[in-house]
Amino acid sequence: MLFLILSILCSVTVGVIFKITRKYNANPIQIIAFNYIAALVLCYFTFSPDLTIVHKDAPWNIYAAIGILLPIVFLFLIFSIKHMGIVKTDAAQRLSLFIPILAAWLIFKEEFNSYKVIGLVIGFIALLFILRKQMQNEQNKWIFPVAVFVGFGVIDILFKQIALYTTLPYTTSLFIVFSIALAISLLIVFYDVIFKKNRFSTKNVLFGALVGIFNFGNILFYLKAHKAFAENPSTVFAGMNMGVIVLGSLVGLFFFKEKLSKINIIGLLLALISIVFIVRSQF
Repeated sequence: MLFLILSILCSVTVGVIFKITRKYNANPIQIIAFNYIAALVLCYFTFSPDLTIVHKDAPWNIYAAIGILLPIVFLFLIFSIKHMGIVKTDAAQRLSLFIPILAAWLIFKEEFNSYKVIGLVIGFIALLFILRKQMQNEQNKWIFPVAVFVGFGVIDILFKQIALYTTLPYTTSLFIVFSIALAISLLIVFYDVIFKKNRFSTKNVLFGALVGIFNFGNILFYLKAHKAFAENPSTVFAGMNMGVIVLGSLVGLFFFKEKLSKINIIGLLLALISIVFIVRSQF
């Protein structure tokens, strides 16, 4: 249970760091790039990936797709936290689990029971309620959490495809994906520096390193939690998603004074209920 709690704390902390960077006028593009440098270093020394066994038959198209999507979706995550807050962004990210579930039904023809169908319906209603803007908030940028919802959902599908490729260890594939994401991030940074004249800053390095540490910690502890609960993976699945929504909501409401309407709060409760139904469908 400790690994699961640590994974939840790391996930929410990433959002908190991005929220804090607003006060220091930090550059999100540079933060993302330095985040992947830190994550790569930690990945290399923690998992010791064997790159000599990587060959041309590896799923390079999937690696490339995830590597390109990760920094782009990360940018949307930052903008979503900036304009919509941690509460709605964390909820949108966690509700993105419905996209791979729908893909399993529509693309991979997985059979659905009534619990899973009810969970999906409640989940989509929850998303609409969570993202419903307050009338007085003219700067409500709902497109950002929607991009987070879709982006992380697609990434989840692609990561599941990598997990099916058993010739390479999952941690080696993760290192390759991080490397591609770093390369894409650096290209964006160089464009930003050369054409938009934004200079490198030490604060972006520090924020990026912090994000990378907690981002990697989230993955590391999540994998360890799955090993600890090998006989009951749904416990990890439910605990992670519900834990992030609850803790993210508490942090957003009490530390950053984010405002939620009654409809938004109902949406958060429905999100938790929908996850319960999804987990129940696994039994």
